[in-house]
Amino acid sequence: MNLLLLEPSDVIGDNLVRLSGRRLHHLRKVLNSQVGDTLKAGLLNGAMGTARVLRIKDELAELEVELTEEPPRPLPLILVLALPRPKMLKRILQTTATLGVKELHLINSYRVEKSYWQSPWLEHSKIHQQLILGLEQGVDTLLPRVQLQKGFKPFVEDQFPALLEGRKALLALPGDYPACPADLKEPATLVVGPEGGFIPYEIEKLLNAGCRPVSLGKRVLRVETAVTALLAKLF
Repeated sequence: MNLLLLEPSDVIGDNLVRLSGRRLHHLRKVLNSQVGDTLKAGLLNGAMGTARVLRIKDELAELEVELTEEPPRPLPLILVLALPRPKMLKRILQTTATLGVKELHLINSYRVEKSYWQSPWLEHSKIHQQLILGLEQGVDTLLPRVQLQKGFKPFVEDQFPALLEGRKALLALPGDYPACPADLKEPATLVVGPEGGFIPYEIEKLLNAGCRPVSLGKRVLRVETAVTALLAKLF
């Protein structure tokens, strides 16, 4: 936990917060925080700054906060990702939140197992939990927005065009395609397929919608590796 991320419900008075549960455990058992210690802190979707420990017990901690800093600038990116395996999804949610992605669309594909859509890890509370962990790691407070899109064709035809307006549209594909651009200076929408890739019909639909194919080379990467490598190269 590189940032003590506070929720509005933690606030108990002017510049005062009260913590319990996971964050209290981290303060006591991992950071060994004592009265008077100062920590990096931030309010969810708000400002960042410091928190000074006023009281810390087994059941709660009270801290005085001073939050005057702006959070890091978000990546100018919309990520469209074919729904990965649940265990991989957890890691991707954390990683994308850490790297500054603020809008993520999880879409269906022919090669996405139907059972993935029944995973408890798609529950709002589970997604929220992973995003919070990613923000804590990346020292950020702005919560990403995650949308579930269970129909590939309706999404591409009805919603996808609005996600491309004023943006460079990129479709990541393994193989002999133009190299992924580096150090973009403009907003972008990036589409990444499932394990095994998009089928030809899906690729055609995405290209017809305005995407340009790009590649990281001939090696076939796991989705979580590809997403991290693409974001690092683009920005």
